[in-house]
Amino acid sequence: MTEEFDRLLGPAGQELLAELREHDPADELAAATRLRRTYDAGLVSAALGQARLRQRAVAKFGEADAYRMYFTPNGVEQSTRKSVATHRAERFRALGVRRLADLCGGIGGDAVALARAGIEVLAVDRDPLACAAARANAAALGLAGLIEVRCADVTEVDTAGYDAVFVDPARRTGRGRTFDPEAYEPPLSWALAAARAVPFAAVKVAPGIPHEAVPPEAEAEWVSDRGDVKEAALWFGTEPGAVRATLLPGGASLRTAAPLPDPEVRPVGRYLYEPDGAVIRAHLVAEAAAPLDGGLIDETIAYVTADELRPTPYATAYEIGDVLPFGLKRLKALLREREVGVLTVKKRGSAVEPEEVRRRVRPRGPHAATVFLTRVAGAPSMLIGRPVPTDPHT
Repeated sequence: MTEEFDRLLGPAGQELLAELREHDPADELAAATRLRRTYDAGLVSAALGQARLRQRAVAKFGEADAYRMYFTPNGVEQSTRKSVATHRAERFRALGVRRLADLCGGIGGDAVALARAGIEVLAVDRDPLACAAARANAAALGLAGLIEVRCADVTEVDTAGYDAVFVDPARRTGRGRTFDPEAYEPPLSWALAAARAVPFAAVKVAPGIPHEAVPPEAEAEWVSDRGDVKEAALWFGTEPGAVRATLLPGGASLRTAAPLPDPEVRPVGRYLYEPDGAVIRAHLVAEAAAPLDGGLIDETIAYVTADELRPTPYATAYEIGDVLPFGLKRLKALLREREVGVLTVKKRGSAVEPEEVRRRVRPRGPHAATVFLTRVAGAPSMLIGRPVPTDPHT
């Protein structure tokens, strides 16, 4: 596999990759037949595979980087999104980190972000093909002077002399994603021991990690990008016991070392706030609700209600017009009366799936609405409203 990859780095491979930049996957058979008249069949196959991976990688890395970088199938799937990697690298830079060991570095996505922040990186992975891609990526992006790639078992790497480590254990086994931290590769217990051996560290974990599993000397950070929770990380050497939610791309960060009590439950007011997923995962709904003078609609549901509209980066605001007992027949009649054809269905605390709602109410008409299927003070309910524009004056 590495021999085929190495051929892509040669003149013929580069010509092929340049030609395939705008390649349409639907025309792959025709493209392969045409290119094999000029190039070796094995090289054409490798180039077509790399072209597919680059197209998939655009969503994570952006066009400018994705079409210069090299990927493996696992590398595209498991690499950190560029915005998240950049955020983490900036945190390390702000801590004064100059030399860092990136353990389980894969194809080098995190190493690239760290190097761009001016940090010298030792990127370690045991997969020879991933290491070959990481070296090629460092060279292609002009960062070879800051990134050393080592193909080795991370558990055998001496990190003495490094300011920090970043560990991203594999959370997939041959049977799929694992939720057992000791089934990570390497196990989470090893990653935490490696983190404690240097001044600063970050260990990437599943976003669903239980809060009680966070070591007391660690800071736990959940990161979302445009509303989607992308990762959680345990930071060492920063703020022991702190919990943080960071929202990208804006960078708003909500943190606490002493969690507030849950807000009181109150009747649904004029506005409903849907907290960002990172805020919910970090158990910071109370901290997000406090500046809004908001309460919960139900003690078990992370929707915040308030009578006034106040700006916040930590939640999306909706103006609520109707609060009704749950019932799809009633909902269908109401939507038909108001000629709602564009229906956004959100659920929290309801067993009904949005697709089932759309199928049964069959929205038609020129208007739009959002319906929340949830519980209000324990009762199954429907809240109907509309998103509030980012600028309340528009």
